[in-house]
Amino acid sequence: VQLQASGGGSVQVGGSLRLSCAASGRSFSDYGMAWFRQAPGKEREFVAAITWKNDNTYYSDSGEGRFTISRDSAKNTVYLQMNALKPEDTAVYYCAARIFTSAQTMGAEGSASGMDIWGKGTQVTVSS
Repeated sequence: VQLQASGGGSVQVGGSLRLSCAASGRSFSDYGMAWFRQAPGKEREFVAAITWKNDNTYYSDSGEGRFTISRDSAKNTVYLQMNALKPEDTAVYYCAARIFTSAQTMGAEGSASGMDIWGKGTQVTVSS
C-alpha cells in the first residue's frame, strides 16, 4: 500500500500549484484522505481532507477559500489545488490516509498522529 505525492515546486506569491497523491496497492473507498504540511521547525499541520466514499471535504482555516481537495476514483488519485499562494504556505506537503474516517473527523482532530498511511512529501516553495 503506497501513497505517492507529486506536483510541488517553486512559485511566486499569488501563484497556483496542483498536488497529486497517487494511491496504490488497494482500494481506498473506505478511507478518508488528507493533506498535511510541515514547515521547517514547525509541527506537521492539517490542510484539507476528503472522504473517499462521498466526497465530503474539510479545510483548515488557512486553506479554506484558497485550496480545493478532490479525488478521481478512476485514477485512484487525490488532488490539492492551491491558489493565491502565500509565503507562509511554504512547506513539505504530505498526503495521508485513515481507514473508516470522515473528512470532518480528521479535520476536527487536526492531528497527524491518527493517520494510517503516509506518502513521501513534496516541497512547495512560495517566494515574494
